[in-house]
Amino acid sequence: MNRSLYLDSTIPSYLFDERESIKTYIEVTRNWWEEERKNFELWISEESIIEISKGDYPNKEKLIELISEIQVLLPDPRVFEIAQVYLDNYLMPRSLTGDAVHLAYASYYKLDFLLTWNCNHLANANKKQHILIINARMNLPTPEIITPLELFTETRHDN
Repeated sequence: MNRSLYLDSTIPSYLFDERESIKTYIEVTRNWWEEERKNFELWISEESIIEISKGDYPNKEKLIELISEIQVLLPDPRVFEIAQVYLDNYLMPRSLTGDAVHLAYASYYKLDFLLTWNCNHLANANKKQHILIINARMNLPTPEIITPLELFTETRHDN
């Protein structure tokens, strides 16, 4: 059975991004999408859909079409309660409630991974211990929060 993976809005949006400043991340995301996504059960949430729908993205129509093919986690009042606990415990800035909601969905639904390019508030080694403590207090598992760079299949190199 494939492991479960939550996509925040950065991952699908990078598939269609054209900014030169993040070209390497875009290429890694596209390579991951082509080579690795089939190895996972992909999920998004309404939060990701809302962020993408409201955002100013290149090729937005294609982006919306792409995310419409991904399974959507059902909203649950508990998810938003968990997100509030994250905000109350300063896991991320209160002005960025979406980050808290992404983590809450992945934790509440016990997904294996949260895939993101948000290295300030999610995929950040300095936050990992704090997230683990807060989730443990709520008796929640913590997904592995990573970037696509960390989620490629190991390749074997024979001499």
